[in-house]
Amino acid sequence: MKRWTNTLIRAVVIILSTTIVVASSQALPGCDEWCGDVQIPYPFGVKQGCYLNQTFSITCSKTISPPKAFLMNTNISVTNISLNGELHISQPIVRDCYRQGIVIGSSVPTATDLLVPAMFPIADGKNKFIAIGCDTFGLIGGVLNGSGYVSGCISMCLNESMIGNEKCLGNGCCELEIPNGLMNLKLLVGSFFNHSLVKDFNPCGYAFVVGNEGFEFDSKYVRSFQDVEVEVVVGWAIGNESNYVCGLNSKRNYNFSNDGREFRCQCLEGFQGNPYLPQGCQDIDECKDETLNQCKYKSKCVNTIGNYTCKCPKHFKGDGRNGGEGCTRDSKTFVIPIIIGVGVGFTVFVIGSTWIFLGYKKWKFIKRKEKFFDENGGFILQRQLSQWQSPNEMVRIFTQEELEKATKNYDNSTIVGKGGYGTVYKGVLENGLAVAIKKSKFMDQSQTDQFINEVIVLSQINHRNVVRILGCCLETRVPLLVYEFVTNGTLFEHIHDKTKYASLSWEVRFKIALETAGVLSYLHSSASTPIIHRDIKTTNILLDENYTAKVSDFGASKLVPMDQTQLSTMVQGTLGYLDPEYLLTSELTEKSDVYSFGIVLLEIITGKKAVCFDGPEEERNLAMYVLCAMKEDRLEEVVEKRMMVKEANFEEIKQVAKVAKKCLRIKGEERPNMKEVAMELERVRSMQVQHSWINNNNLSSTEEMVCFLDVEASDSNHFALSGTMHTVGDNIKARTILSNIHHGR
Repeated sequence: MKRWTNTLIRAVVIILSTTIVVASSQALPGCDEWCGDVQIPYPFGVKQGCYLNQTFSITCSKTISPPKAFLMNTNISVTNISLNGELHISQPIVRDCYRQGIVIGSSVPTATDLLVPAMFPIADGKNKFIAIGCDTFGLIGGVLNGSGYVSGCISMCLNESMIGNEKCLGNGCCELEIPNGLMNLKLLVGSFFNHSLVKDFNPCGYAFVVGNEGFEFDSKYVRSFQDVEVEVVVGWAIGNESNYVCGLNSKRNYNFSNDGREFRCQCLEGFQGNPYLPQGCQDIDECKDETLNQCKYKSKCVNTIGNYTCKCPKHFKGDGRNGGEGCTRDSKTFVIPIIIGVGVGFTVFVIGSTWIFLGYKKWKFIKRKEKFFDENGGFILQRQLSQWQSPNEMVRIFTQEELEKATKNYDNSTIVGKGGYGTVYKGVLENGLAVAIKKSKFMDQSQTDQFINEVIVLSQINHRNVVRILGCCLETRVPLLVYEFVTNGTLFEHIHDKTKYASLSWEVRFKIALETAGVLSYLHSSASTPIIHRDIKTTNILLDENYTAKVSDFGASKLVPMDQTQLSTMVQGTLGYLDPEYLLTSELTEKSDVYSFGIVLLEIITGKKAVCFDGPEEERNLAMYVLCAMKEDRLEEVVEKRMMVKEANFEEIKQVAKVAKKCLRIKGEERPNMKEVAMELERVRSMQVQHSWINNNNLSSTEEMVCFLDVEASDSNHFALSGTMHTVGDNIKARTILSNIHHGR
């Protein structure tokens, strides 16, 4: 074959390349660059520290003369490595031989797997499948696009005169193109008649994969094909999951890969060298090689970084490239001094005008920022923060440029939510901190008031279950609020989006309900100034990676003066969660949050939306649907089936449903406050723990069991006794109190 010819050609190319390009090592400093006549460029290397990773390790066997390169610790020899992502390796030939009708070595077709490692796939369009023989069929198989693939060709001839020469047309030799993407190659060669008709001149059949430039058929191969191996072209690239960075003056190239999971480094135009080395590619001096530039006057070629320019001789003007207008004599050279004078004067004028213009533009920019700051309520915010004595040094004022950079100029891909009062973007600050940036929808007074209100409200809150405010930006036309980014979506998504999230267990849901009740109790009772949220719903309860609840969206919240219990406001809220008494009277109290929280509890229990127009009419309003089911003693029918509920947990669910029922009373004065709700939920959890403890310890005392049953049965007195029912002893005391109540004492 022409293996020695190809080797000679490569040697000539290497010599010519060395002559044209300034000699520089293609390997890392201190590393061997050659193994015999094979150049080993980085990321490949022979010893530890000289290659990128184990995939690119080359074993150089110096016991052979000349030394020979092998892939890693295999017996696959490497004949050439090119920086364009190709690797030439040797692969075996499959043989199927006969002598006078007797199979030599096997009586079945001979098959083999190509010894190509998975990380070096067959290069697309660089190889072909060949079968040689006059009574031969060759098959090639593998995996193509995830499915099995098999194909092949037949080579037949009855005498040597029928054998073609130099072309594989089916007489003595046939060939087949290998489809792009074929992996896990397997080869098989066999005979139809055991070569009995052609044994005199063709005792064997052969099959192999070979590079397009590495094989030319000769009729003598039918009689005897002596080569044991052929040269195959495989591809190599760097995995996209790697943190590897291409060298200077180079870029990543993904065009060769359909799935984009691998890349190769490529020198930028006008540069050459090894793009994988840290020093990268070097500038090509096009002016030193006349064939690389198009300058009409070669002496006027001026090299630039990555390019070159063509100048004209003195007193000439125009384009100095051959393909341009050419250089023409400048007939106005005598006016050069005048032009210089005018140019200097004009330059001074331009500089002065530019300085004045930039100064005016800066002044106008400052005035615009002040205007936006005023329109966005900046002075109101400062006055309010001072009035409420907030730690305003903790509220950072972000610049417009910081937030634009963090959100990629508010790209749609960074949007994580939209609400009634604006859009929320995810941003990443320069220090790597992920933040949520809330951008109001419109520029009007009501939106500004809600924005300032949210800053004021959040600045008063210091609670682990409330989204923490980080700062705001008032320099833009639309005000922006920056707060901590909560990573695990909303409670609404976890309950209703079956495609995105797995169903939450009852234990996790109950934990979220407890935390939400606790933070509402804090807002109503423990904050320095009572706060009514006014928009409690599952979309405003965020979850972190530990499923910890974070209450968000305080745009509609109200601070309640200490001497007032209710506020007259314009009705705001979300359909399905809105307090009916507040809707009718416009009188906002903390009991409005209690009603909304009751809907959240029903949503947690049933997995259904607060309002749904898609299902049956009786299920459209969640509150009516569940309360009706409880009245008819069929609560178990409405509990979400996806939620894994143990028998013991169902008693918890029944108790929580009773709490929700009390939260949903029409008259606000009949509802418990959030502190009582939180204590009742804590009591339900502690009762379940106590019941579990009793069962585990096999209590036999009937009176002790009655104690627990009495407490559970006395639903009408739960809130009155919730503070005394946390231990077994306290429960006995509670039973005594309940007994007195039942007997009219």
